[in-house]
Amino acid sequence: MTKAELIQLNGELITSEKGNSMLPYIKSGQKHKLKACNWIDCKIDDIVYCRVRGRLITHKVWATNEVRGLLIGNAKGFKNGWTKTVYGKVVEVYR
Repeated sequence: MTKAELIQLNGELITSEKGNSMLPYIKSGQKHKLKACNWIDCKIDDIVYCRVRGRLITHKVWATNEVRGLLIGNAKGFKNGWTKTVYGKVVEVYR
């Protein structure tokens, strides 16, 4: 079962990913809790697990738009693109 399916089935999921694109918010391998949500419930600076251009990523919301959805990018400012396919929002980062 995929991470997206687990979030939708259980309403939340504790997970981790490798990589430093979300420093200083989330370190590589650091566990964090995702809570199921819809893109319309997200705001700027939220960190979401979503699909952008065919890739599943946990990244930051940089902008919102009623037509285009959410502009997703890493913590360093690189923008991945717009999406309305959001599976969960980070609600807790475990230290």
